[in-house]
Amino acid sequence: MKVSLPILQGEEARLALSRRPGQAAPSQALQARTAEIFGQVIPPAEAVRRILASVRSGGEAALIGWNRRIDRRGDDRLYLNQSDLDQLWENGQLTLEEDLEQAIQLAVARVTAFHRSQPAQGWIQSGAGGTLGQLVLPLERVGIYVPAGSAPLISSLIMTAVPALVAGVTELVLATPPGPGGLPHPALLHTARQLGIGELLLAGGAQAIAAMAYGLEGLRPVDKVVGPGNTFVVLAQQQIYGETGAATLPGPTETLIVADGSARVSWVAADLLAQAEHVGAQPVLVSLSTELLAELPGELERQLAALPQPNRSWAEESIGHRTLLVRAITPKEAFELANRYAPEHLCLLLERPWDYLGLIRNAGGIFVGESSMEALGDYLAGPSHVMPTGGTARFASPINLRDFQKIISLVGVSAEALQQTGRPAATLARAEGLEAHARAILSRLDQG
Repeated sequence: MKVSLPILQGEEARLALSRRPGQAAPSQALQARTAEIFGQVIPPAEAVRRILASVRSGGEAALIGWNRRIDRRGDDRLYLNQSDLDQLWENGQLTLEEDLEQAIQLAVARVTAFHRSQPAQGWIQSGAGGTLGQLVLPLERVGIYVPAGSAPLISSLIMTAVPALVAGVTELVLATPPGPGGLPHPALLHTARQLGIGELLLAGGAQAIAAMAYGLEGLRPVDKVVGPGNTFVVLAQQQIYGETGAATLPGPTETLIVADGSARVSWVAADLLAQAEHVGAQPVLVSLSTELLAELPGELERQLAALPQPNRSWAEESIGHRTLLVRAITPKEAFELANRYAPEHLCLLLERPWDYLGLIRNAGGIFVGESSMEALGDYLAGPSHVMPTGGTARFASPINLRDFQKIISLVGVSAEALQQTGRPAATLARAEGLEAHARAILSRLDQG
């Protein structure tokens, strides 16, 4: 593939990196999929609404029907439990290569250690005004969705389940589609067993989100659903929100690299391609070096040619259609552009990267220096790799303990504090036209 990318500057770069909210038309692939499932082309949101309503009213029978219809499932098994996983392990059906098993253990240990460092305690303060505070309590039951594709997304399971467990969630449900043999990939099952996940739902897509949110005959509903997925999965999480929590609504992944003349062009290209091999990804480079921008296309061509298929095709599609190269004159301009874009991953390939943290306002995760490549963060660095996409890093955070906890306010006002606050509170209540509120407060004052 011949790589030829325009280099944007100034106002053109600012416009290209500005998020333009809007409702994109469904792709031809999505239209074809809804036509295949429903016999007609309908908007994806309407397709998801029908699936959710069907599973909600029809339970297991409806879920089995959608599994057959959408995923062409030939078997109707819906559940696995911890005993089933133990038996599969003892029978030798969950065998893994030793290096993979060790890598899973290391990832779990590092992600656990990172999240145990997050302050997550409540507080109670007592004084003359009484007792006030916050109780921080874990959710009871969380559903984790892990899609199935050409390879098992072991890391997605670790990056969602481990923070939930550290937060104190006692019941986890894993929903993932089975493979051709009727079971999910052995690596996923092994990881679930290691994490102590006792309920597995063998289903995918919007129907799996519906089953976890609304419950089935053999599955109690969860309090919150987390996990990545395709358009139908994300729309399903949007539509169940309100009755059931949804931690994130991840879209296509994205990385923005800020680099100067000290960055090695081979590493910049490697990091861009690591992002580009995700379907739908958008890799962006904001460079302070004209030499780097001049050398990059040739290096991308060399590294693309060395990639195996189908990774090469995925990366070529992203590089050819969504990669942006931007020239910034000063570090201040570079980080103004980065904050405007609010990337999921912000990578600093700079001579003195730590000097610039104060300029960063919007990013899902910051990867500081040449040894902190985003690809490592996907697996073993420690923070969850489930980070805000699509510009939502302006207001959203990566998966963390707070996604699996709730805060309960604690109010214990003393009689003395009531004497000081009661009448002003009643005044505010009457200003809002709520006389019963005011009288409920004043009755305590009037009656001592």
